[in-house]
Amino acid sequence: MATPLSSIVDVYFTDTKRRSFTNSCKQKPLTKFFIHCTSSQAPSTPTPDNKKKNNNNIGSNKNKKKNTSLSDQLAPLASKTLSSATPFAISNPKSTWVNPTKAKRIVVSPERQKRVLYSPTPHLKDLKLFVHKLNDSDSSSESEFLASLEEIPRPLTRENALLILNSLKPWQKTHLFLNWIRTQNSLPMETIFYNVTMKSLRFGKQFSLIEDLAHQMIDDGVELDNITYSTIISCAKKCNLFDKAVHWFERMYKTGLMPDEVTYSAILDVYARLGKVEEVISLYERGRASGWKPDPITFSVLGKMFGEAGDYDGIRYVFQEMESVRVQPNLGVYNTLLEAMGKAGKPGFARSLFEEMIESGIAPNEKTLTAVIKIYGKARWSRDALELWRRMKENGWPMDFILYNTLLNMCADVGLVEEAEALFRDMKQSEHCKPDSWSYTAMLNIYGSQGDVDRAMKLFEEMCKLGVELNVMGFTCLIQCLGRAMEFDGLVRVFDISVERGIKPDDRLCGCLLSVLSMSQGSKDEEKVIGCLQRANPKLVSFIQLVEDEKNSFETVKEEFKGIMTNAAVDVRRPFCNCLIDICRNKDLLERAHELLYLGTSYGLYPSLHNKTDKEWCLDVRSLSVGAALTALEEWMWTLTKIVKREEKLPELFLAQTGTGAHKFAQGLNISFASHLRKLAAPFRQSEEKVGCFIATREDLVSWVLSNSTAAAAT
Repeated sequence: MATPLSSIVDVYFTDTKRRSFTNSCKQKPLTKFFIHCTSSQAPSTPTPDNKKKNNNNIGSNKNKKKNTSLSDQLAPLASKTLSSATPFAISNPKSTWVNPTKAKRIVVSPERQKRVLYSPTPHLKDLKLFVHKLNDSDSSSESEFLASLEEIPRPLTRENALLILNSLKPWQKTHLFLNWIRTQNSLPMETIFYNVTMKSLRFGKQFSLIEDLAHQMIDDGVELDNITYSTIISCAKKCNLFDKAVHWFERMYKTGLMPDEVTYSAILDVYARLGKVEEVISLYERGRASGWKPDPITFSVLGKMFGEAGDYDGIRYVFQEMESVRVQPNLGVYNTLLEAMGKAGKPGFARSLFEEMIESGIAPNEKTLTAVIKIYGKARWSRDALELWRRMKENGWPMDFILYNTLLNMCADVGLVEEAEALFRDMKQSEHCKPDSWSYTAMLNIYGSQGDVDRAMKLFEEMCKLGVELNVMGFTCLIQCLGRAMEFDGLVRVFDISVERGIKPDDRLCGCLLSVLSMSQGSKDEEKVIGCLQRANPKLVSFIQLVEDEKNSFETVKEEFKGIMTNAAVDVRRPFCNCLIDICRNKDLLERAHELLYLGTSYGLYPSLHNKTDKEWCLDVRSLSVGAALTALEEWMWTLTKIVKREEKLPELFLAQTGTGAHKFAQGLNISFASHLRKLAAPFRQSEEKVGCFIATREDLVSWVLSNSTAAAAT
């Protein structure tokens, strides 16, 4: 007889049920308790570590992948809860007692509704020829079409009527034929007649007519089935009438009809497009609780919704759900999730997801590659983007204009001239992706940013020779390049060509000319630039003349400034103000420059100019031109002087930030700012730890103010 063995066994219980979205990011602790048992032999009980390891291996592939999947990488994050800012995760729903002996009420039909089949006789050639004749008829007259129906070669049976309804191509004729059937009173009007007609109307985006037919069915007592509601809802979605789609979906539920998977997926997309995230999650969870298995389209809808909101927790939830229902993403789902990762600002996870897609055997298309390139470009991962381009060429992956141009623009943003030129050569050698206007514009932007006038003009001449139409952005890049190089004759020539080709100067081009004018003042070519600007924006030239006249009052300048900025695009208002301040300083109109800076600040053009904390005050001039930055510095020093004299409380540290000057429009700012500080004898010194940052202590500033006051009193 075996010796009884009393032992303590650790038993771990895990909840294998699905968790709702509001609780999906909360991991319940493993329940641990002790059981005393007696056995004739030592039990073989797995250790907690092995237990955990075995659970993690459930559902995994037999052959382990070389790289871990994205879902595996996301697993450690499952212990984190959702952000409190997420509107649908603020509170859990109230608990409701459920009778365990009574099944839960379903919210979605467990299977798609079977369509009513009809079997047209294949030998009815005369009827098919008649329908073909109706389709070829270009008559737009309703009376002529109805008259031709009198020539139907066969009796109007159910099968014959359905054959004609399914074969008529223009939705107008399908609708007329249905109405004609109703007037004949020879056939009972079945649901299938309306369904076929509604599908034709949906193709023509005729929602109002579909809705009229639905009301007609209700009035005549004809049953609306799942296909009817699905067609109505999908047409409303197609026409962007989302409120109408919701209305008919709610009516469907009130009638007691459960939607099938097609209708359910459609309404989820509608709620997602309306931004009703909470309703989408509620519908999804209710459907899953009733046994509905989502398809890849549903997960694509969820991924797109969370991506638009930049909600990474929501995107992670989609991955968890796909894994729980064992749904393998298709190309469409991967594309949607990649775009969502980009909008959520997760380039690393996007890269892992892309590699997982490739390893699963799914080949990317143009949309996939463009999404990944855009993500890399936004993250400034130029090396990864170029490596992906190399893989595209090796694997023969599809490339189109959008993809090439996206790569070119990315190279322009990070200054990769040689790589951009290689891409451009590939486009020229390609049979299907020859460079277009946007491709040439991207190259002009690259050469313009580098100040390479020779290459920019050579490219422009090539465009003129090949007949490539240059858009306003391309002319702007070219004029900017010529202006910075002080090639004013070439600038005027390019501007004349743009006018001759019908290019209408926009605010960006006017801002470019204004910037060139601020640099050309005092030279003999200043009038050439003013002449171009006069043709592009006469009101802007008139305002410059008004500002230069010191007799004009501040109120007059203020009123005209408001009009100029109101009519300008939002993204050029600050550059306009910067250039106007530069023009005033170049003409020694310092008081007017300070007035313009005051107006720009008042209208919110410089929202981050001043930053204050208890320990430090900061002047941030990184978004200003050189003249505007020097004006802001003078204004700040005058204000600090007044505060010191009033003996108000001051912080311990004062900072002035100019940045590194790496941006193409901010070059020289750091040097000019340091020079002006020396001119003012201001107690700021260059920071040794941070480039482009000037520091002064409270004691130094107070001493500087007092010494200046003493010197002024002595004189």
